Amino acid sequence: MIIELVSNIVKFMLLMLFQLLVVNKLGISTYVNPYVYVVFIVLLPIKIKPWIVLVISCLTGMVMDSFSSTPGLHMAACVCMGYLRGFYLRFATGKDDQESNIIPNLSNKGWVWFSIYTFIMVFAHHFMLFFLEIYGLNQFFGTLTQIFLSTLFSVFIIVIGQFLFYNFSPSKGRI
Repeated sequence: MIIELVSNIVKFMLLMLFQLLVVNKLGISTYVNPYVYVVFIVLLPIKIKPWIVLVISCLTGMVMDSFSSTPGLHMAACVCMGYLRGFYLRFATGKDDQESNIIPNLSNKGWVWFSIYTFIMVFAHHFMLFFLEIYGLNQFFGTLTQIFLSTLFSVFIIVIGQFLFYNFSPSKGRI
């Protein structure tokens, strides 16, 4: 238990450093703002209690807000994503996954399932974040374009990271 906690704290710190020092400095386009730190919330175990997911989401967003000069935006988007995560996992996973302490990553669920799950969660995060940032609907289609492109790029980086850092065994029979 202690080893798992320390491992998660190290993963959190490394993800935040990667987001702040590498991804935020990319400057790809005004329409592409990837946020890969959300993978920390995406990869929480399925069995974890919903209130713990919300607390972790709140703290994750708060840390990102403190380094990004965006008071409350990342926190609100992360909490929204953490809230929706429980509903999606209840819908998209079987009873055996919900009762075990499985982590919904690429090696456990397959790349198609993981890509769809990550896309939906990152889209929800980006939707909330970018519409809160613009604070209105006056640039609706431009904001939707930014949400979609940023989501695609974020999911691409996250899936590539999964292929690089997690054991992927195609012999499990998952696609």
